[in-house]
Amino acid sequence: MAILPILKYPDARLRNISSPIVTFDEALASLDQDMRETMLNAPGSGLAAPQVNRLLRIIVIDDSAPDEDYGSRVLTLVNPKIVNAAGELVYREGCLSVLDLQAEVRRAEEVTVEAQDIAGQNFTITAKGRKAVILQHEIDHLDGVLFVDRVSRLIKDMYLKKRRKFQKQAQNS
Repeated sequence: MAILPILKYPDARLRNISSPIVTFDEALASLDQDMRETMLNAPGSGLAAPQVNRLLRIIVIDDSAPDEDYGSRVLTLVNPKIVNAAGELVYREGCLSVLDLQAEVRRAEEVTVEAQDIAGQNFTITAKGRKAVILQHEIDHLDGVLFVDRVSRLIKDMYLKKRRKFQKQAQNS
């Protein structure tokens, strides 16, 4: 297993659309393990393959309850697709690829997701609240959508300006 480097916004590679997974082999199992280790090391609530520069439709999420140890239940979803969304909530989100920003995002309160496991077996999950938000956030990554695309233009512009200044300072040192 390995901890993979996480791409940081505004890296253009985060905007690419991921390809469906058709081969369920040892390479996919290895990517799954590396993504799990990377997410838990970060630490984060979820990680999508594009964040580690792999354009494949696979995400991992931390499914542990608040009273459980972090990382005690990590779930992998291959080729996830939201098939139903209901309700609405506003949730404060952050992202491993978007450093130093948390912002309110409007999402569906409940989602049903069809996916495959690492062996290619189909399954469906329905999630509410925080878990639904995490699923939507990570599935967005597979389509090149970042949570900063879902915040106000002012917040996004201010953040991007701050990020570019930080990058420029880092290059000059």
